[in-house]
Amino acid sequence: MRHGRLGIGALLGIGVMAAGSLAMAPTANAVTPETATISFDCGSFGSGTATLTATQDGTAATISVSTSAITAPIPISANSVKSTLTLTKNGSDTATFTGNANPAIPAGGAVSTGLLDGTVAAGDSLEAKSLVVVVFGITATCNATSPQSPGPFVF
Repeated sequence: MRHGRLGIGALLGIGVMAAGSLAMAPTANAVTPETATISFDCGSFGSGTATLTATQDGTAATISVSTSAITAPIPISANSVKSTLTLTKNGSDTATFTGNANPAIPAGGAVSTGLLDGTVAAGDSLEAKSLVVVVFGITATCNATSPQSPGPFVF
């Protein structure tokens, strides 16, 4: 009986230590805001708003873009849209996020870039400037016509 109590006590002690270690572990870096909106003009392809969603893990960051400014005239298969998002970095420099991890897009659906990958440093402030989307060899260039709302991404 005494061994059973000792075993339970030891397990509880290990559990408390593990929980304490998790509580003291460094948290993943955060970006604020996580989601922003912006307006784009894509020339003859149209214009509209875009939703940008950002995440960060250390110096690696991703931004996904979904926009009503460009719609798919025919179904587009997953991973076939090549996208480059250019952002103003800290007010004067630029940063680019690229990728081709889009989800499948139905005919008439809003274009989504999927995750675009880039690199950031602590304190970087990024605001979308332009988006270049290449589908079936056709390039659509979209330029921001409004500031990001509620504001730039700060990493």
